This record gives sequence, structure tokens and C-alpha cells, in this order.
Amino acid sequence: MSELTVNVSKNHSNNLLRRDVRFLGNILGEVLVHQGGQELLDIVEKIRELSKSLRAVSLPEVFEEFKTLIKNLDSDNRHQVIRAFAVYFQLVNIAEQNHRIRRKRDYERSAGENVQSGTMENAVQELKNNNFTAEEVEAIFADLSLELVMTAHPTEAMRRAILDIHKRISEDVKLLDNPTLTFREREQLREKLLNEVITLWQTDELRDRKPTVLDEVRNGMYYFHETLFDVLPELYQELERSLSKHYPEHDWHVPGFLRFGSWIGGDRDGNPSVTAEVTWKTLQMQRKLAIREYQRILREMMQSLSFSTTIIDVSEELLSSIQKDRLHVTIDKIYSWNNENEPYRIKIAYMLRKLSNIGDDSKQGTTERYNDVSELLEDLKVIDKSLRHHYADYVADTYVKKMIRQVELFGFHTATLDVRQHSQEHENSLKEILANMEIVEDYSKLQEEEKIELLGKLLSDPRPITSPYFKYSESTEECLAVYRTIHKAQQEFGTNCISSYLISMTQGASDILEVMVFAKEMGLFRQLADGSVHCTLQAVPLFETIDDLHEAPRIMRQVLDLPAYRKAVAAMNDLHEIMLGYSDSNKDGGVVTANWELRLALNNITAMGQEYSIKLKFFHGRGGALGRGGMSLDRSILAQPPHTIGGGIKITEQGEVLSSRYSLQGIAYRSLEQAISALIHSATIAKTGEPAGEGNEEWEDIIRGISEVSLDKYQQLIFRDPDFMSFFKQSTPLPEVGELNIGSRPSKRKNSDRFEDLRAIPWVFAWTQSRYLLPAWYAAGTGLQHFYQNQPENMAVLQIMYKEFPFFTTLIDTLQMAIAKADLTIAREYAGMCQDDQSRARIFGLIESEFNLTRDLVLQITGQQDILDNVPVIQESVRLRNPYVDPLSYLQVQLLSELRQIREEGADDPELLREVLLTINGIAAGLRNTG
Repeated sequence: MSELTVNVSKNHSNNLLRRDVRFLGNILGEVLVHQGGQELLDIVEKIRELSKSLRAVSLPEVFEEFKTLIKNLDSDNRHQVIRAFAVYFQLVNIAEQNHRIRRKRDYERSAGENVQSGTMENAVQELKNNNFTAEEVEAIFADLSLELVMTAHPTEAMRRAILDIHKRISEDVKLLDNPTLTFREREQLREKLLNEVITLWQTDELRDRKPTVLDEVRNGMYYFHETLFDVLPELYQELERSLSKHYPEHDWHVPGFLRFGSWIGGDRDGNPSVTAEVTWKTLQMQRKLAIREYQRILREMMQSLSFSTTIIDVSEELLSSIQKDRLHVTIDKIYSWNNENEPYRIKIAYMLRKLSNIGDDSKQGTTERYNDVSELLEDLKVIDKSLRHHYADYVADTYVKKMIRQVELFGFHTATLDVRQHSQEHENSLKEILANMEIVEDYSKLQEEEKIELLGKLLSDPRPITSPYFKYSESTEECLAVYRTIHKAQQEFGTNCISSYLISMTQGASDILEVMVFAKEMGLFRQLADGSVHCTLQAVPLFETIDDLHEAPRIMRQVLDLPAYRKAVAAMNDLHEIMLGYSDSNKDGGVVTANWELRLALNNITAMGQEYSIKLKFFHGRGGALGRGGMSLDRSILAQPPHTIGGGIKITEQGEVLSSRYSLQGIAYRSLEQAISALIHSATIAKTGEPAGEGNEEWEDIIRGISEVSLDKYQQLIFRDPDFMSFFKQSTPLPEVGELNIGSRPSKRKNSDRFEDLRAIPWVFAWTQSRYLLPAWYAAGTGLQHFYQNQPENMAVLQIMYKEFPFFTTLIDTLQMAIAKADLTIAREYAGMCQDDQSRARIFGLIESEFNLTRDLVLQITGQQDILDNVPVIQESVRLRNPYVDPLSYLQVQLLSELRQIREEGADDPELLREVLLTINGIAAGLRNTG
């Protein structure tokens, strides 16, 4: 395999990237010869060369030769060719990730005292330049909140075994930069990499079964173990260093504003496998991970804290703490430390013992174990003070301070677990419960206002509405079990383990109040004798569709007007979390309208919150792909109107971005550093005034008009064209995506073929695989043209908006990325699978015309010659990747056609299906996008 780079400039840094790609490509070439003979390598190289030629000059005779070569591959060679291109992309992705880390180091090495853009120091410098005082900066950090929530949506196509191999290859490739390696060491390194690539080649990329929910929990915990436990405290350390540099007169301890949460094991919407028992086991697994990490860190600390009282004096507080442990903690030889002159090691031995006793029910509530994370923090702070007592400050900063931060961030629960369920499930269960208690015969038949009145009374009434003497249906029993589990979990793991209950498809105030009634039933909401409310669980509405976004402010006013509910919010520090869905709003209304309506909802809900004197934490349900709101963390933060971040931000980190963002420490650090910098920048703008372009009513009216026309154009095809769903299913790999074992959750909410019941994830996944990327750009061109009307003065307005209106800038740049990754020439091949010639020609013609219109208008608005001229690194990466993705796309079309023909005849071919699934994995790796 030959080289592929993200930049062809001749500077030293990019030469190193080219070197790494060539190095790995040559190794893969050797593996191909070793595993399949010279013939296999020759075939792969021939396909690659023809594909590159077609991208350079599309000649009919070359195209025919290319398609004939692919069509005539025998089954064995075809299988190996697919894997060759797929593995090559995996290696290129590793090289590019390493290169990102290298580029940052190169910059830091050459910059000297200069501060790199997008770093935390750059953000602190901005605060200083804007004349913020240390006290004002401290106040800003007190209000900041960023929570990144891992999900297990079925879009992570990479097995854990493959990730482990990637990590080893990455670590080895880094060593190529070591100038001190001898010739023999380089040869050994090459042999090691050759072995790793052979292992990669011989490891099955496909799972033999769908992962269980607990498998997904383990996959999510992988990133905490591999990177996040170490990277997060390093980020805080660097932030505090930057603050101390620019505000030296102040003693800095930044509160833990950046944290990670998880849906994995808690998200039961449409996934019957997520039960109350699974949620409990998830919390136990997360606690075990935290304890193992703390034990590992303490053992490393024990090796270093060899201070002897024959030389130094430790604090009396430390000695008193050790004496207390001796009286109350039973310790055996495994944990004990026998040298009485080394008090730190003695103390750590007791700490290890107390950690190991967590989870032992017989020791719960005793001094034999840590019953609360504050007890572990107290012990660490005793050690920290004692070290500083005998001037071992550097040791305290290096070891103890870092662990204190880790314990503050991860507690005994690792990550806060969100619970999510569909609103209809709550209504169904409540209907049964209220009928059994003869409170109302059929709750579902009540009007919305009647429901709100009833639920308000139930919330204020201390009497229960369930009884252990009633036999409920299985679904209702499970619904109640979830709330019991949450209550039990908060007692066992602390209230931070679960504090948010998300309600999918929130369409009325009753959907929110139903959750609070269930919370009251299980002791998570209680009215106290003095009239106040004790509440440890918040109902979080998820507004997903365009109509729901419109209704959100009205719905929130209805619940906040109820005294009991308003008191519940007060008990949660007057903070209310609200989730906005990017996937379903896009699927419902298209990219332009979804983005515009989400912006309106943010502003309108924020204004509503101000009426009730509450802060709002917006939870942005972004996907990894462009059609689901996907973008880098920093851009997703900067895309929010600054005045809407005051109560904090939550953002989903979907399955498909986890490996690319968090499998390597250097990448995880840079991604999170940029996110923190963006958050500080937005907070600075919020304090100093609106950014340019915000609040321009004329521009907002223009976007509103573009959105209305775009929505009509989008829904005309997606919802109103009777042939569209058939075209979609036949001209994409949608039916086969469900057979890729990459998630525990079904691809449909119901056993239905209706568009409304199709999840947004496979919707976007299928369009991405077939190279249309339709959800990320369709109907944008028509909307823009409606305002432009081929009038130069209107284009001049759009061009100014692109330069000065952040919302419009982000929208146009997102369209650029989608257009760059889409390929209508290849999409036409997929369209060829549509069985109805007339509908195929008509619908594909509509799509192609809209694509060309959108591309042309984007170029005019940006003033660019080519798409992505504004980000040449990404432009070059897309341009150079495409010829390597193309063969997989053509192979996928051929394989899908053959497989579907066989299945129409009532037969099946597991090997053919396997090859289809391999192309799906390969295209996902090549495009760096799934769903």
C-alpha cells in the first residue's frame, strides 16, 4: 500500500507524517504478501492506482476497467481486498492521531514563551487582557460546568480487541521519532510493528454477537482506565499553572467544572435489555473501577513516600490518624507495612485496606471501610499537609495533589449515570397504578390540563399510590424497580451517582410530572414538615422534534407554576437541566431548520428561566456524524449563544467518537483542552457583551425565511414523496446495518417500517455509508436560493453574515464539510440498486440537483474556489482519502446487490453478508464517520 497524508507541504513535521504512513503502508504490504501472496498485493495496488486515476481524470475506459476488475474478483481475493483497504485506513488513522500529538509538541518546542491558540493558557491570557480581576475570574470558574456524557449508541464499529492493538501500534510508532535509537533497535521496532499488524490482520473486526449492555459498560470504562483518570487531573494542573502565571497574587484551586457522565447502563429508551438490575450492576462496575484506580495510585505512591522519621518530623495529625486506623481497621500481612519509621507507607497500607472493604456489606457503616468519598479525601489531605510540614511540597504536588483531584472528580462512582426512558412508558405504568387505586379509571384518556392538575395533587400528597399487595404488569414492575434502584444507589454510592432522569419524547408537562410522582413514591422527592422539599432526582425533559422545540418554553412554564415542582427545583440549587435533541430534530426538519430551531429554543428557554429566577443547564444531544450535530467539542461549545451557558453545558459523546477522542492520552488532552478554552472564551463573551452579529434582527429574519423554505423542501421529499422510503432502503445499506453487531439497542423504536419509528442513528449511518450524506446538507441550497434570488446585493448580505454572524458561519462550514465528504458519483451507483427505474431517476435527480445548488451557493457565500479551502488540512485529508474509500464503496454496492438477490430467492449467504459488513467497517474507518 502506498502513502496517504493529510498535507503535502514540505515542512519537517508533515514529512514525518508521510514517513509514518509510508512505513505502516509498507508493513501492511509485507503482511499482504505473507498472508495472501504477491498476487493479493498486486490486485490491491492495481485497484488503488485505478481509483486514484479516476479521481484525477474520470475516463470511461478507466472506469470500466476499474469496475470489471472489482466485479471479477473471486470470493477469496475479494474478501482480502476489502480487509486490506479497511486495515490500511485503521493504520492511517493511527498515524494521523499521532501526528496531531506531534504537531502540538512541535509547536510548544518552537514557540518558546508564545502561547498556542486554543490552549487553556490562551484563554486565561484573554481574561487578563480583558482586565478581569482574580476575584472575577474565580467567580467565572465557580459558574462554569461542562459534563461530557458517554453513550452506547450503536455506532462504534470498533471492537475492544482492535482498540488494544491500535494502542500498541500507536505507542510503537511514536518511538520512530526517537533520535537515539540504534540501527538494531529500529530493526527490532520494525519487527514488533510487523507482528502487531499481522495480529491486526488476523483479528476479526466483526463481533460474533451483539454486545450485551454490560459489554458496552466495559467498553465505556476502558477510556476512564486508559486515559481519563490521568488526563483530567493534568488538565486542571495546567489550568491552575496558567492562572498562577497570570494572576500570581492569588492562590488557585479551580472547582471541578469538567466531569464525565454516562448513559451506558442507564439508557433504557427502546432498549429492553437495560433493566433495573443492569443499572445496579453498572454502578457496581463503575465503583470497582474507581477503587482499582485508587489502589493502583496508592501503591505507586507507597513506593515513593519512603520518608523516615529518623530524618524528618511528620505532622501530629498524620500520627493521630494512623493510631485511629490501628484501633479500628483490621489489617493482615497483605496490606500491612512493618517499618515503623515510615509512617506514610503505614498510613497508605490502612487506606488500601479500607478501599478493599468497600462493597463488603458486613462492613458497611463501620470504620473498617470508606463509607463516603469525603473520608478518603480527608486521609489524602492529612498526608498532603504532613508532607508540606517537612517541606516535601514537590512530592505533595506530584503525587497527593493529583490524587485529591482524581477523587474529587471520580468519587466512588467514576461517572454520574443518567437514566433515560420514553415518556409513553411512564404514562402506561401510571395508568395501571391509578386504576388499581381507583383514583382515575383511565389516566390516558384525561386531557393534558386534567393530567397536570391530578399529578400536581399527587405530588403534594404524602400518601403512596402503590401497594405491595397489588400485582402489577411486568412493565410497571420494572418501571417501579428503576426508581427503587435509584434510591438504593444514592444510599450506597452517593447522591451524585444518579441525579438526572431523562424523558425521551417529552411533549407535555404531564410527561415531566409523571417522573416526579414516581420519584415521590420511592423517597426521591419528599415534602418536609416546614413546607420545603427534599429532592435528589431531577426530571429532565428531552425536546427532540421541531414541534417539541416550539412547545418547550410553554411546557416548562406549566411545571414551574406548580409550587411543589418549583420547590423541587429549589432543592436542586435552583438549577434545571433541559436536553435538546439534535438527531431527531434533524431527521424531522433537515439540517438548516434543525439548527435554527435549536438556536431559537435555546434563547426562548433561557428567557423563560430568567422569568422564574432559575439557572438552566442545557444538555446537547449531539451525534458524532454531521447529520446528527457532530462537530469537535470546542466548536460545539462555541456554537452556543454565550448567554445560554450560564447554568452549565452537557454534551453527549457518542459511541463513534470515543475511540478517536479518548483512546490516546495526547489526543484526549488536546480535545479537552480546546473544549475548556472554548468554554472560558464563551464565558468571557457572556460577561463582556454579545459577540458581533448576535441580536441582529434583520439577519435573524433572513435565517428564519431560509429555514421555512428549507423545511418545506426537506419534508416534501422525506415525508410527502410516496416512493422515498423504498428508494432510501434500496439505495443504501440500511437493512444490512441492523445486522452489524455494534450495539445492544435495536435500530427501530418499534417493530415497524414507518419512517417515524426509524432511529436517527441508522438513518444517518446508511446515508453516510452510501456517500450521499443527505441529512447533513439536503434542502440547504433551496433555502439559501430563496433569499439569494440571483441578486448580487442579496449575496453580499449572505457573505457579510458568513463573516460576522457566528451561527451562520458554523452552519455554512458544517455544510462545507458534508459536501466535501459526499460523493454523488458513487451515490449514483447505490441508487442503481433501486428497483423502480422511474422513481430512481426522479428522486436521485432531485438529490443531485439540490447537492449542486448547495455546493455552488456555499462557494459563493464563502468566496472560495473549492470546498474546504478555509481548512486546507482537512480538505487535503478528504481529497486523499477518497480514492481509498471508493473501492470499498463499489465493492459494497456489488455485494449488496448479490446478497439481496439471493435473499429475494429465499436463500442466504453468511459469507457474502460478512463481506458487506466488512465494507461497512472499512468505509466508517475511511470517512471517520459512522452514525
